[in-house]
Amino acid sequence: MSEVEQFVEQLASLTTDRIEGIAVMGNVPFSVPIITQIEGNLWQGGTPADVAGAMLPAYFRYALNLYPWGTYRWHNGTEIRVARLYDRGEIPDTTLLEDLAAWVNEKRAIGPTLVHCQAGLNRSALVTALALIRSGMAADDAILLLRSKRSPAVLCNAAFEQWLREQA
Repeated sequence: MSEVEQFVEQLASLTTDRIEGIAVMGNVPFSVPIITQIEGNLWQGGTPADVAGAMLPAYFRYALNLYPWGTYRWHNGTEIRVARLYDRGEIPDTTLLEDLAAWVNEKRAIGPTLVHCQAGLNRSALVTALALIRSGMAADDAILLLRSKRSPAVLCNAAFEQWLREQA
């Protein structure tokens, strides 16, 4: 199999295979692709159940892992940033969130960038939405975009959603 065929197969698997469950925050059932393209170079997602065997396609030049308990195998040349965020009622360190959102905006301006956590619903949505807001999008529009592209269950953590709405 050629490199191009391998890439197409890997990306197809990650965008069609699903993560399913019930989100603890909000008791919301969900079924989402492992990763979803939000817009342009910006992608959001979760971590596959079989983390040990999951290779992220070399297409992604940048990745922000907000769930260090589960990660992909990365290709040489992919720049990885890891930050431990928890999906609880309280807002994580806002200085860190601002820094992560700025990093995402910087990287997506120059190449394909993935922001991922465990299921791709709350932690990754918090940082992705903040990046969109900081790039000029209204908070309501950023939240609606993520929910329409990824899942209606995005930002079922009400504290995260409320904080984002206050950032506009």
